[in-house]
Amino acid sequence: MEQIRLQASDLILLAPELTLVIAAVVLSLIDLFLPNKASRTWLGWLSLASIVISAVFVVSYLNPAEPKQLLQFSYRIDDFANIIKLVLLTGAGLITFMSIGSVKEENIPHIGEFYYLLLPATLGGMIMASSGDLITLFVGLELLSITSYILVAMNKKNVQSNEGAFKYLVLGSISSAVILYGMSFLYGISGSTTVSEINAALGQSTQGMLPLIYLSFFLLVAGFGFKVAAAPFHMWSPDVYQGASTPVTAFLAVVSKAAAFAILFRLMYNIYMVGDLMSLPIHQDIMTTLMAVAATAMVVGNFVALRQTHMKRLMAYSGIANAGYLLVPIAIQFSMMQYSNFAQFTYYLIAYLFMNIGIFAVLMIIERSTGDEALKGLAGLYYRAPGTAVAAVLLVLSLAGLPVTGGFFGKLYILLATIWTQHYWLAAVMIGTSIVAYYFYFGFIRQMFMRSDYEAREVHVSLPLGITMWLCAGVSVLIGLFPQWVIGYIERIFSLTQDLFMFY
Repeated sequence: MEQIRLQASDLILLAPELTLVIAAVVLSLIDLFLPNKASRTWLGWLSLASIVISAVFVVSYLNPAEPKQLLQFSYRIDDFANIIKLVLLTGAGLITFMSIGSVKEENIPHIGEFYYLLLPATLGGMIMASSGDLITLFVGLELLSITSYILVAMNKKNVQSNEGAFKYLVLGSISSAVILYGMSFLYGISGSTTVSEINAALGQSTQGMLPLIYLSFFLLVAGFGFKVAAAPFHMWSPDVYQGASTPVTAFLAVVSKAAAFAILFRLMYNIYMVGDLMSLPIHQDIMTTLMAVAATAMVVGNFVALRQTHMKRLMAYSGIANAGYLLVPIAIQFSMMQYSNFAQFTYYLIAYLFMNIGIFAVLMIIERSTGDEALKGLAGLYYRAPGTAVAAVLLVLSLAGLPVTGGFFGKLYILLATIWTQHYWLAAVMIGTSIVAYYFYFGFIRQMFMRSDYEAREVHVSLPLGITMWLCAGVSVLIGLFPQWVIGYIERIFSLTQDLFMFY
């Protein structure tokens, strides 16, 4: 049997991942030996520096002549992975930055642990994005998941935090088991855990193995449906979002979700988009299933959000609805793959990142000032902090999908692709649920501008929170004014055959 070894020359290709590993180990040791009363703020700056260095390495690997394969196709360095890694690192960097000097001890008692635990969680997502093997994928998935469980449970004295962490641990473990069960059928069919070899095996033995292929697909959709919080696999999301501290909630809403979407995108087209399967009914069934999950998520997320008065729970249901929007380009691409479809998916993912982190920065400002996580905490914000209210309005407009914001063009591109592929019912669901969403998103604006001042409490905006909020609001508007900058750049460097598919 051929030995699979990692050469010393390959380590430079793993520089982004190794940077986070080394930083996490070093920061944990520093935190361990620091006196209890010593400030941990500078650990946040060191954590942020490691994220920036990792991102610089990723940027240097963009647009390679050809994808790099490590450990006999187990790990890939391609532009699909590089783009997703930049999204993950940007999200982790912004969350770390806005937390510096802004997190209260009663919300995260061990702030040093919070800073360096974000690094392995982000690393897990990066491993998932580059995985070319089911074992590598599962290692990355569990690294992200287990670290996330710990982050949610950090506030041990808070009952809601404990409840949310327990639900997240139990349901997350079940979803991981479901994913592993689905993978076991793929291994049984192909005799391999390498994605390219699974693809080849499915293309040769489709007729006799169709029941097992169906079963593996439904198990993977259910498992990853939990990870992206798409209905009907979303029940953990509101309680976990509410129980976790706000920076951790932002991480789950953006970084964790983006990593799961990335691997779902890659697996669907590298495993189930094969020659013989494309001519069988399973092709239509896969597409219909993904569209049904997307539609369910949009309907459940937007309609249940109408009755929410707690800001984090409302954002949880908003995330469920957005999971539906992000599933649409994955589903419709089964009918016709194009270069632009991945660009449209990534564009909305980027817009989703900035508008969500921005709004969570606003929520942290309100939480620090009023101690209230309910929508009424926003009451009279325009009169107490006009600048914060204006930034919040820009972010809410992007969340609602109104011109001219990144959220608007993200939904528009996906909607036009849905109509172009003649899935009119799904387009109708997108339009209808987007209209419903206007009501609860404008509840933010109604509170800020049309409600009396909430106990006249002064709003304090720390510098990192203010910068993060305005940066996210500015980027949301900028990519809405010039969407082709993002779309065009992604289309220039991304190749379907080289960067997405592993069987060429």
